[in-house]
Amino acid sequence: MDLPRTMHGYELTGHGGLDRLVWHEDLPVPAPGPGDVLVRVVASSVNNTDVNTRTGWYSPSVRSGTDAGAVSGYGDLGDGGWSGGDLRFPRIQGADCFGEVVATGAEVPDARVGERVVVRTMQSAPDLGSWACRTLGSELDGGFAQFTAVPSRHALAVPDGTGLTDAEWGALGCSSSTAENMLQRVGLGAERVLVTGASGGVGLAAVQLAALRGAHVTAMTSPAKATALRAAGAAETIGRDDAVEPAAFDVVVDLVAGPRWADVLAGLRVGGRYVASGAIAGPVVELDVRDLYLRDLTLIGATFQPDAVLPAVLGYVAEGRFRPVVAATYPLRELPAAQRTFLAKQHVGSIAIAVG
Repeated sequence: MDLPRTMHGYELTGHGGLDRLVWHEDLPVPAPGPGDVLVRVVASSVNNTDVNTRTGWYSPSVRSGTDAGAVSGYGDLGDGGWSGGDLRFPRIQGADCFGEVVATGAEVPDARVGERVVVRTMQSAPDLGSWACRTLGSELDGGFAQFTAVPSRHALAVPDGTGLTDAEWGALGCSSSTAENMLQRVGLGAERVLVTGASGGVGLAAVQLAALRGAHVTAMTSPAKATALRAAGAAETIGRDDAVEPAAFDVVVDLVAGPRWADVLAGLRVGGRYVASGAIAGPVVELDVRDLYLRDLTLIGATFQPDAVLPAVLGYVAEGRFRPVVAATYPLRELPAAQRTFLAKQHVGSIAIAVG
């Protein structure tokens, strides 16, 4: 196909508020490097990492929950990137990307042109170290523009015949791979698991993927969302302010942290496992180390994703065992409004973005 020279999309011009997202209609279409593919973006979605990256929440100087600066930001911090440094601006965000390969680099077979692909959000980077990764929309441009160039090995062809919509594919990569990675890292089986933040994209995917494994899932959510969480696979729900039964769970999947962290941890049985990939209620918590070692608990952080994680999710989709939940879809031009809806947290599932 004849490719345009320019495209429309949003650039993030620095850490801060929604005003830092600037719309352009004359961005240059990127040229794929030797090992890259050029993807025409069809759909993306809004994720916490997009918001946290924009605001600079990852800076150690920020000690509040993610909602405190979610609209206005925390200012231009010098260490607001998730990996400990600042980002290179301007940056096209969008941790999710679903689209079509329209061109290839010199080292990539032309046969890839025409493939429908989901791009990995967390991309392993062995050139930087065994636990190193780059994030789509953070260290490299992402899905909030019409085209993006990404390493070929991180653009995975999606299975045919699934019935998923473009919006569902656009909402799959970041949230579902994050959830799957957490469950793989903690080795979840047919056990009792508590999922916090269960109504968001990652939390809901964790509920679905845990139930798929035969786990007995308790979802922590607001009462208004309980019915939707049960429909997604939760056996039980508890409110965000409800007491957590002590020693009731084999595993805790936590996306919230904050003031209730100690209560949630007390919900683990002796020998229980805790895994975290978020801290929307606050990143700084207090741990009684005696509780950790006297009860033989295992605490796991989950950011780096082995390359096998996203293919596992695509396998569940191909088998008809998993489908992302999309609460609403916004056109790319209305990305700031989509983020406001996301931040209101009245939805269940993901807020998708129609790009192409």
